[in-house]
Amino acid sequence: MAHLFFAASIQRHVPAPERDVAARSVDEALTAAFADEPRLRGYIVDDQGALRRHLAVFVDGQPVRDRQRLSDSVNENSRIYVVQALSGG
Repeated sequence: MAHLFFAASIQRHVPAPERDVAARSVDEALTAAFADEPRLRGYIVDDQGALRRHLAVFVDGQPVRDRQRLSDSVNENSRIYVVQALSGG
């Protein structure tokens, strides 16, 4: 099973403990987390299901490419990290 982590900065707003999820894509992994904590959905994705601008998702150390559909694949050994994106200059 893939392992899903949410940064502490996200958990300050919505409880989201790390968990193992049966998923083949980032979308499936997040959907499993949303089933356990529905309030998390509104914080992570917009009303179209796309990843919100202020967040970043990494799968096995690589940023997701598909921020709209979250279709990036994961496997049973993947580690998925959801973190707040940093910006500035």
